[in-house]
Amino acid sequence: MVNRQLSALALSLSAATYAAAQTHKAGSFEDGGNTQVSAMMMFLGNEQKVYIMDKSEGNAAQFNGFPAMGSVYDIASRKATTMGITTNVFCASGMHFPNGSYATFGGNGAIGPGGNIGDQTPPGNPFQGEYDTKYGDYDGTKAIRIIKPCTDDEDFNSVECQWFDNASLLSMQSQRWYSAAEPLGDGTIVLIGGFTNGGYINRNYPNVDPANEGGAANPTYEFFPANGRQQQTMNFMVKTSGLNAYALTYLMPDGKMLVQANYSTVLWDPLTNEETALPDMPDQIIRVYPASGANAMLPLTPENNYTPTVIFCGGIYMDDYSWGNYSWPFADTFNMPSSRKCHTITPEPTDGSAVDYVEDDDLPEKGRTMGQFIALPDLTMLVVNGGGNGTAGYADRTLNTLQMPLGMSLAADPVGKPAVYNPRAPKGQRWSSTGFDTSPIPRLYHSSALLLPDASVLIAGSNPNVDVNLTTIYPTTYKAEVFYPSYFAAATRPTYTGAPKTLSYGGDSFDLKVPASAYSGSANDAADNTTVVLIRPGWTTHAMNMGQRAMQLNNTYTVNNDGSITLHVSQLPPNPNLFQPGPALLFVTMSGIPSNGTMVTVGSGNIETQPTKAASVLPASVRLDGASGSGSNATSSGSKDNSASGGSRTGPIVGGIIAAIAAVGILGAGFGIWMARRRRAAAQQASSLSYPMGTTPGGAGGVVSGARAGGGGLRSSDSSAFMPLSQGNGSTTWGANASAVSLNSPYYDDPRTASAEFDPYHQNAPRMSSNQARGPY
Repeated sequence: MVNRQLSALALSLSAATYAAAQTHKAGSFEDGGNTQVSAMMMFLGNEQKVYIMDKSEGNAAQFNGFPAMGSVYDIASRKATTMGITTNVFCASGMHFPNGSYATFGGNGAIGPGGNIGDQTPPGNPFQGEYDTKYGDYDGTKAIRIIKPCTDDEDFNSVECQWFDNASLLSMQSQRWYSAAEPLGDGTIVLIGGFTNGGYINRNYPNVDPANEGGAANPTYEFFPANGRQQQTMNFMVKTSGLNAYALTYLMPDGKMLVQANYSTVLWDPLTNEETALPDMPDQIIRVYPASGANAMLPLTPENNYTPTVIFCGGIYMDDYSWGNYSWPFADTFNMPSSRKCHTITPEPTDGSAVDYVEDDDLPEKGRTMGQFIALPDLTMLVVNGGGNGTAGYADRTLNTLQMPLGMSLAADPVGKPAVYNPRAPKGQRWSSTGFDTSPIPRLYHSSALLLPDASVLIAGSNPNVDVNLTTIYPTTYKAEVFYPSYFAAATRPTYTGAPKTLSYGGDSFDLKVPASAYSGSANDAADNTTVVLIRPGWTTHAMNMGQRAMQLNNTYTVNNDGSITLHVSQLPPNPNLFQPGPALLFVTMSGIPSNGTMVTVGSGNIETQPTKAASVLPASVRLDGASGSGSNATSSGSKDNSASGGSRTGPIVGGIIAAIAAVGILGAGFGIWMARRRRAAAQQASSLSYPMGTTPGGAGGVVSGARAGGGGLRSSDSSAFMPLSQGNGSTTWGANASAVSLNSPYYDDPRTASAEFDPYHQNAPRMSSNQARGPY
């Protein structure tokens, strides 16, 4: 086999036309434009758009007269437009659905200026903001917000392209802030843990109530859609009390889930709620929030037999006392170095070996807290962002330091130089940052990163502040950057045609065609060094990409007389647990140089047991001596294209935001959404904007108005985690119980209206159009 080195082939773009062509320098950062809201959360909606979310705070960019919490970012123009979000999405979790829609889950209570509790609170519960008249946000602790990403071919002012955000009609069974989200093989999403109210870490000290922490912890899990299943207590969330916010979760081939929090690890069966203990994290290094070590599943390949291995890098070790309590850390975290250590674990080895953590190569130069792994289509892992000292979170003091030296930041020493990890390289040679520039923008708490379709990486956010602060040392950041990995050193990029719109689990193979103009030199060598890679960039927040996966598909090839190469490509392995159903980018990578990605849908598009078939047998590869490519053999400082996908562009993912959910009866047997009702909703939205506010804490107990998004829902508070004194956590540390909502409060799988049918496009829950007024009705 010819060695897969960059120098083996020089690759070129075909004559395809693109919306915008631009030359990019490998290893460099480019100005990514203004995101309008600080990018705490992001996901790739389609080949054209990135969706961005922020907490409720005093952003200058507004939507209908209130500070915006969301925007949609156009990749080609690098411009963002604000969007309406009704409930406070601060520190929510999120995930894709099988049909390409996305959801965010939970958040915080309503807040106003300075991170203070919203000025409207439920009767008898002054610790939970229900609504704030200045910022216009509602309680988001139980909210479920859903959107179907739209393209330029659609009307972004229509209800179909806006967030559905109405907690009175669609909500979780209990309040969840900093929860984990992980999809199962059928597309059902499991929501794990979180706070009901909280602080720096989710505990009192000493920790005498590990299950509930005075009412502010939520040790349960639930399914979405629930289909009648009630939330249950998860013992692991009790065991790891205090250091289990945003628990790290990875679905395994047999349907169990690797779950890591505090320094403990389990294999957990979400269907039976059974746990199998795995070894502790070495040296008791904390990787979960707020230590926030970089973590990701390594690429699944034929070479590793599609066996999942998860890598953890960085984070920080502090003794139990130093982690403190809800109020603040008991140590000056910004003076404490983060860890350089990396460890991997293979939870379900196929060779019968014992399960254990394996120490890997250290991070280069220094440790990182809040570093973030991005899977690249050359099957390497890029790490970006983070700090050399400290932890995530922010506070107005620590136990011993009353005057914070770095504003509210609990981290210091920003690490601006990316590094790339190659899992196939020999041990001791897996990390490199050669040729990479260092970003001048600190990317600390609330920064994010995401793979784009052209195989560059969008980096945005950073905001270790309770409210917008543009003058502190680590300010609220709106400027995005685009980073260009080493493969942009190639003067040319491969292209391909023939991408299917959907991929299946097993079944007949498909063909992709690479033109001779996409490479230079021997066609046989080029074909030998070509892989087909599927990547789901995931839903990113807090140094994680929830749902991120990378998989190399099996392929053979035929070299044709004209120098073109036909790739015969297998479908995914017939196990949906390896790569859950939903959207993904399909790349062709030649000698380490990727094409642009084409968005495809993996699986049936529905939440259901996914159809599987036996894997097909690929034809043998056919070589042809003398055939060669016609592309340039030059190497330059950049490669071309800024926006288009490789080969053929697919259309937008079709289906409504709830279409996949309807098939499994998410909110009862009558939950059907049809295009005709969408059109009807658009026509009737003006008459359905006004309905009374509910008074049940948590935003799920009554019908509420949708000030921001026309679709109602209570929008919620900024972080009492980081301004505990002004936000009034009601744990036993601070007195009255902040969480007046019982974890066992009623939950309805049917709409709370007179009709037995739930249709958010027809009843009084319209999505938001940008020309609608918003405010308390």
